[in-house]
Order: sequence, then C-alpha cells, then structure tokens
Amino acid sequence: MKNASEPTKANNKSSKVNGIVSYLILLIILLLITWGIFRYFSYKSAAINVPTNAVNTTAANTAPVVVGVANVLQQDVNDTVQALGTVTSTNSVVLMPLSSGILTKIYFKEGSFVQKGQLLALIDDRTAKAALLQSEGQLLRDQALLSNAELDLQRYATLWKQDSIAKQQYDTQASLVQQYQGVVKTDQAAVDNAKVQLSYTRVVAPVDGRIGLRLVDVGNSVSSSTGIANITQLKNISVVFAVPEQYLAQLMPFIDHPEHRVVIEAWDRQNTQKLAEGKLVALDSQVSTATGSINIKASFDNHRQHLFPNQFVNIRMNLGSIKNAIIVPTVALQLGSKGSFVYKVNANQTVSVVYVKTGVVQGDTTVVTEGALRENDRVVIDGVDKLKDGAKIKLGQSHTAQQNHSTQALAAQGTSGQPSHLATP
Repeated sequence: MKNASEPTKANNKSSKVNGIVSYLILLIILLLITWGIFRYFSYKSAAINVPTNAVNTTAANTAPVVVGVANVLQQDVNDTVQALGTVTSTNSVVLMPLSSGILTKIYFKEGSFVQKGQLLALIDDRTAKAALLQSEGQLLRDQALLSNAELDLQRYATLWKQDSIAKQQYDTQASLVQQYQGVVKTDQAAVDNAKVQLSYTRVVAPVDGRIGLRLVDVGNSVSSSTGIANITQLKNISVVFAVPEQYLAQLMPFIDHPEHRVVIEAWDRQNTQKLAEGKLVALDSQVSTATGSINIKASFDNHRQHLFPNQFVNIRMNLGSIKNAIIVPTVALQLGSKGSFVYKVNANQTVSVVYVKTGVVQGDTTVVTEGALRENDRVVIDGVDKLKDGAKIKLGQSHTAQQNHSTQALAAQGTSGQPSHLATP
C-alpha cells in the first residue's frame, strides 16, 4: 500500500508544476502580444506624422503663393487731417414771452425761416393797454399842475420885484414847481414802462434763423418761463471737432497769423458729398487728458443751409502739402508686434518684411514716413495672409491687372488733391 501511494503523489506534484509552467508561458505570450500591439500603433503614428510634416515643409518651401502687388509711388500729397465734428449754431434761442397772459395768435409757420424783429406771436394786450392809458392820464394831470405852478411862479416873481409879496412866498412857489417837475418825470417813466410792457405782448424774433416746432398752442396761458418755439441761426454756423495733439505745432502758426487761411471742408456722414467750406476760427485753451486731443472750432457761412445744428459731419482740414511722399496702398499695411509692416517683393520672387511708420491716409492709400521703401518698389496687396518673411510668390494674370489698376488709382489720387484722413501710426 505504501509503494502504491508514492507514484500518486509524484504524479500530483508533476501536474502542479506543469500547470504553473503553462500559466507562466501564457502570461509571457500575453505580454508579448500587448507589447507588439503597442509598438505597431506607435510606429504607425510616427509613420503618419513624420511624412506629413515633411510634405508640408517641402510644400511651403517650394510651392509659391499667388499674390497681388502694387507699385510704391513718390509724389506730392496734400497734408489733410480728417476728424468727426458736431455742428453748433452761433445763436440758438428759446422764444419766450416777457409778459404773462393768454396766447391769442401765432404768426409763424413751423420750420420756416424768420427775420430778426418779425412778429411771431401775440399775447392778450388789454391789461397792458389799460395800464398805459392810466399812466398817460396821470402824466397829463401832473403836467397841467406843473404848468399852472410855473404860471404862478412867474406872477410871484413880478410881485416880488415890486416888493408886493415876501421872498418866502416866492421861494415856496419855486419849490412847488420843482416838485411838479419831479412828478412829471415819474409819470413819464411810468408811461414808458407801460409802453414796454405793451410791447412785450408782441413776441418778435430776436435773431435771424429757422424756427422749430411750436411748443404751445393758442389759448394757453404763458409766462416768462414758457417756451413758444426754438430759433436756430443757420448762417455763419460753427463746427467743433477734435484732432490729436500732435498737430498743435502745425496749427499754431495759422492761429497766430490769421491771414494764413486754413481751408476746412465739411462732408456728409458717408464722406461722399461736400456740404460746405469754412475757415479755422479758434483752438481750445487746453488738451484733453482723457483723449489726448484738442478741440477746434471752424466757421461756415452755410449759405446753402446744408449744415444743421447737432449734425455729425466729417471734417477735412488742409494743412498744406507733403513733398515727394512715399505712398503705398492701405491694404498693403499689416499690423505686427513691432508695428506696421508691408511685404516687399524682391527680385528673386520672394518677399521680405519691411517695418514702416505711417502718416496721413489719402483715399485708399497711406503715406509712409519711415521705412526701407523706394519709388517703384512692389508691395503685396492680396494674399498676405499666406505669407511669411522669405516666402516665394507668384503673380497671376488677374493680379497683374489689379496691379495696373492700383497704380493708376494711386497716381490719380496723388494729383487730384483729394482730401486725406487721419492716420494711425
């Protein structure tokens, strides 16, 4: 029995060892499969990314970008400043009666042009007329008393010379005459005041201008605090606008020497129609610390009445001309971390970045005050979003026509004297 049990134990022990070995082998196989899958996908991802980047880099270095270009011009340019202004009336009057009463008549048409002194409204004048008659009656009474006193004074003077009356009686009569003279003057002042009060019942235009909408109707009680209508003077109207303080040095000579006239034009909101032409009148006494600008007032005769108070207009102020200015299309200018720049076309059909400083803007073009640009240089005006420094370019047929058109437009603007705008450096 003992010998029979020993082989059984040996077999069990061998089975356990074989099971452990099988598990180990299976574990190793699973680890190898996992490692193989990981390596496969890692190699595939690298194989996808590396060739793509290489292809993109190669394409960027070899494929030229189709762009549009325009020539840089050098010519005289009007130094014109543009700003947004507000039209202000020289005289704006709220028509108010100086007398209280019932408004009985209106003599003006809303929105019409009125002349200074024109009768516009009438207030009930019966009380004022009665007061005038009363003052005139009192004046007549006191004038009669004065006349009688003066006759008595003449009689007393004759009697006193004849030594028929005492000197005291003559002096008393002379004093009475002076009293009546004072009373008559007081009565005359009362009459004049009554006439003034009566004139206040007639509301007349204090200035020439256009009258607005009626603010009160006939039949209402009005007083010195009641507005009947607004009158705005449209001739010799003003426009107030602000310009950056950097223009002070250019403007001061014109203020100090008024004979040097500065032409200022007012244009509509769309900058398409010229409304009026005026002149520089005054500068404000200080620069605004909030905006860094100074207010300027210009005067316009406005004989065509195209300017209305509180209207927003575009102002163009001509400060002279810039000789031999370098001009580029405004669309060629790009804004970078170091400021404005353009893409300059090189002879080998590549572009280089040229940083510039800008001046006034003239229509669709901008004056370059600093930068490595010369006349007849070419700058990119279309397709700039695909460019970088040193990129290769190609000029297509459509862009060639666009270049010719842009060059002609630049030349036309430079010689036509079209007003320019404020530039942002």
